[in-house]
Amino acid sequence: MNIVFMGTPDYAKTILEALLNKGLNVNLVLTQPDRPVGRKKVLTPPPVKVLAKDSGIEVLQPQTLKDCQVQEQIKDAKPDIIIVAAFGQLLPKEVLNIAPCVNLHASILPEYRGASPIQQGLLNGDEYLGVSAMLMEEGLDTGDILGFRFVNRDEVATLDLAMNRLAVEAGKLTLSIIENFNKLNPIPQVNCMSSKCKKIRREDGLVSLDNALNVYRKYCAFFGWPGVFLENGLKLFGVELIDKDSKNIAGEILEISKNGVKVACGRGVLAIKELQPKSKSKMLAKAYLAGQRKSVGDNIL
Repeated sequence: MNIVFMGTPDYAKTILEALLNKGLNVNLVLTQPDRPVGRKKVLTPPPVKVLAKDSGIEVLQPQTLKDCQVQEQIKDAKPDIIIVAAFGQLLPKEVLNIAPCVNLHASILPEYRGASPIQQGLLNGDEYLGVSAMLMEEGLDTGDILGFRFVNRDEVATLDLAMNRLAVEAGKLTLSIIENFNKLNPIPQVNCMSSKCKKIRREDGLVSLDNALNVYRKYCAFFGWPGVFLENGLKLFGVELIDKDSKNIAGEILEISKNGVKVACGRGVLAIKELQPKSKSKMLAKAYLAGQRKSVGDNIL
């Protein structure tokens, strides 16, 4: 079986690793172009490209799949199946017609079609997070379902843990789909039960201290990037939910210790381990408050 793989970030890299470790014939990989990364804007290849090059697989990095030459290169690979995982581009009809295209989308479809399904599940406090394998069509994540795998959210509290775990589950699911592809009966999605999620932007990390549960969920969903920060730019790290129901004065400092600070929200209480003022380095919450000459009973805002 010839497999063409399309994917870009670490999530996709883990799935590609599963295929290669199984000894399957991935003879062409498509991924996004190299991008500038960090403050120095160093041109950096995506994780999938690095793995593919190390494995001796031909790599294409097209700006668009509408390019006729790119489409011919995919055809020349003679794929029996095209596996897609967080590729970052919609597949035009011309590519969809080359071979069956299977997408590994990180939600339990039809929920959370779109760009940020894991973040949305964490924001909503869903009991389960999952990954779906679907036959691709021209709509956005609307294709028939081939299989699911899911995990309990309590096992993957923050975005990094959830992404890593779901990538592993997606790899297992992909192998199962390939092995049993001709025996599967695709299940149409129930469109009336669908929901969509948008691309995450930096401003989504802005929080107030009105509700501790909302802040904690944002911290979990935006772990790593964009993080969570207050209106004054103060960024919060090591956030834990202590209480979600008590009524308090938002921002009041309730306790200070070497392990962090407990801060009241209008509803609920948070523990915060570290803080980072705007344009400064991250520091222990206790050290930040000492520098601000704030103590228990003062307001952190």
